[in-house]
Amino acid sequence: MEEPLLNTPLVDYHVALGARMAPFAGWNMPVQYSEGILAEHRHCRTAAALFDICHMGEFRVAGPQAAADLDRILARPVLDQAINTCRYNFLLNEHAGVLDDLIVYRFAEDEFFLVVNAGPRLHDAAWIQERLSPSTSFEDESDAIAKLDLQGPQSAAVLAELGLPIDRQPAYYRFLTLTLWGLPLLISRTGYTGERGFELYFPAAAAGQVWETILETPGVKPAGLGARDTLRLEMGFPLYGHEMDETITPVEAGFGAMLKLEKPREFIGSEVLRDPVRGRPRRRLFGFRLDSRRAARHGAAILVDGKQIGVVTSGAVAPSLDIAVAMGYVDAAFDLKPGDAVGLDAGKTVLSATVASTPFYTAGTARA
Repeated sequence: MEEPLLNTPLVDYHVALGARMAPFAGWNMPVQYSEGILAEHRHCRTAAALFDICHMGEFRVAGPQAAADLDRILARPVLDQAINTCRYNFLLNEHAGVLDDLIVYRFAEDEFFLVVNAGPRLHDAAWIQERLSPSTSFEDESDAIAKLDLQGPQSAAVLAELGLPIDRQPAYYRFLTLTLWGLPLLISRTGYTGERGFELYFPAAAAGQVWETILETPGVKPAGLGARDTLRLEMGFPLYGHEMDETITPVEAGFGAMLKLEKPREFIGSEVLRDPVRGRPRRRLFGFRLDSRRAARHGAAILVDGKQIGVVTSGAVAPSLDIAVAMGYVDAAFDLKPGDAVGLDAGKTVLSATVASTPFYTAGTARA
């Protein structure tokens, strides 16, 4: 028997707004609202969109050995992470496969906040807890915390209108904690869209209050997971379960430079990644621009001269570019370069495409 889908605290608000709901990572989530995915995507690129991301997981790790423990458990360094900053990171297994990609927030020398994906949340929690020192505490706060993402070039102006002046807002990949609207909030300058944006964390009981407060601000519209996916794909951002899973290493996914493997630091999976045989990438992640708006889907074969050399992991129409784009893994034996022609199998036809650098969309305001 399948487990019943979980609902975020905002499910009734989504239904009232006419959202089309669908399963995602065990949750009942809004895919789109009445205006549709394309309109939501374009609104995020030009104004400000609000996403319900309450399905994500949040862990708090603290104690005198917390930094050293996480530095050993996670693939990117933690010991040198500055307080009040966020860092993209990876949880690897002993074979260097990606168990999850996550964001690490450093609150203090001895306190951290980890934001993980919904699907692997419970496994992540068990994996991390089993590898912590006795003096390091771990708390899964996911059920008590709501998370909303306010994304778009006008997001800073929206927050200013709501009481957080622009000169007090955090810089890119930094965060602050404050009291706003009578609530304790954590606000980070992060996101998954390529646009200037913020992620807001606060008590789950206040989810409806915050959702309505932000949506009442002129220029803000709700957006669902459909637009979130097309926005991240235009930027070439990976999606766990598509571009990453426990059989794929972060090096294969294109993040090798982030790991600083040349430095003598040991972490779970580092021995494999440094091994010239076991750590050699078996495949490489590429971007593809199609010649039309017809999209290649997850699982489609990537072809050269009729021979399969890889598989598509994500594909969709890129509304900002008015063409379809895709990402996929290609066998490492094939040395593809930007501009090279490939075919993407769409069943009864083969779609023409060329290898392209990512991000596909280069006018995002994330760092502005």
